[in-house]
Amino acid sequence: MSLRGFQKSVIRAPQQLKAKFNIGEHTKDAVFIDSERRFVELETETKRLNDASRKYFDAINGMLSHQIEFSKAMTEIYKPISGRVSDPDSLVVHGNIEGIRACEEYELVVKDLQDTVAPELEMIESRIIRPSNELLDVLKVIRKTAVKRDRKQLDYDRHRTTLKKLQDKKEKSAKDEKAIWKAESDLEQSTQEFNYFNDLLKDELPKLFGLEREFIQPLFQSFYYMQLNIFYTLHEKMQQCDIGYFNLNLDIEEAFEQKRGDIQDQAEKLSIVRFKTSGRPRPPKYGPKPVAAIEAGSQPAGLLTQGPSASSPTSPNPAASFKYGQQTQTEPVENPPPPYTAAALPEKSSLSPALGSPNPALASAAAGKPKPPPPKPKPGRLAGAPAAETVTALYDYSAQAEGDLSFRAGDVIEIVTRTQNENEWWIGKVHGRQGQFPGNYVQIG
Repeated sequence: MSLRGFQKSVIRAPQQLKAKFNIGEHTKDAVFIDSERRFVELETETKRLNDASRKYFDAINGMLSHQIEFSKAMTEIYKPISGRVSDPDSLVVHGNIEGIRACEEYELVVKDLQDTVAPELEMIESRIIRPSNELLDVLKVIRKTAVKRDRKQLDYDRHRTTLKKLQDKKEKSAKDEKAIWKAESDLEQSTQEFNYFNDLLKDELPKLFGLEREFIQPLFQSFYYMQLNIFYTLHEKMQQCDIGYFNLNLDIEEAFEQKRGDIQDQAEKLSIVRFKTSGRPRPPKYGPKPVAAIEAGSQPAGLLTQGPSASSPTSPNPAASFKYGQQTQTEPVENPPPPYTAAALPEKSSLSPALGSPNPALASAAAGKPKPPPPKPKPGRLAGAPAAETVTALYDYSAQAEGDLSFRAGDVIEIVTRTQNENEWWIGKVHGRQGQFPGNYVQIG
């Protein structure tokens, strides 16, 4: 856009907004509005005709090209894998000779069909696609004229509104009189320009619509008969295709099952092949566990903050043979988890005291412990208060640092605060004292 065109766009912007939101007076020509509506339909349908013709042309060419590529791919599959290290019978030639010959014959048939259909496709290009492109070029020129007519209408409405405002003033000064004279001159010029383009389009568009009917009718007929010729040629060529490798007397599915035979069963017997439709169970995700891991599984899972244990002096890193999430079958044990060290206490509120999931040995040990004695009845004034949550100690625990809570196995501890993870530190009360203790030393309930 040139500088002058940009300046005109800025000047027309207020009037364009008024026309868009229907503010003020605007020129309307019913004849032109109807002609413009038909012109928009003509543009849309011509573009659709051009796109559909081009897609049809590309589809026929693409179908034949894909058939040739399919035949080449099948030929490569049928050929033996010889002369390679991965082939145990590399010196012996094995291959589907009949299948290779059938693919080569089919490829020749499709290439001959492609050469036969090429003239018909060229006619679609020359008689349908090219004329529709030329019509689109003509419509673009007409569209530019229609856009210019709309701009001239904006100028006409703008100058008419300006003149009306100046004429409606009761007291006019010399400056106003000069402005009225200029507005009348601008209105006269804009009226002439608008009427020229408006009358031109109203006269010429109906003639274009008449020519359109004369253009579209033979175009559509040509496209119809060209399609028939292409379909007939495809049908005739494929009817003459007689390749002995294919049994055309059988149903498609029946012929496929006959050709396939027991190939699927043989393939499913391979250990590297797993068909989802075979119903076979999936192989185990992990192999057999090492002996060291099995032996380590008999020991209770320790805490992340635990110190050296006297029961396992030869295993400085017990987590080396333990995998997170791995379940093991262990014998019930009565030994409690190792005590917490004072050196790791600063981090006990954020780190988990155990590596894996809860050890089933703890649950079996808790089941063998005697139940704690029932609590004393509450005073009447506390009868309506909610019962405090309690836990039962599974093992003896001695405080390792200041703030820890010591208790013995079987003690009932009142919970002050706890988390959902039993491998973390909780806060409770017992024997009139309050402190922190490991959650995996107790049982809820």
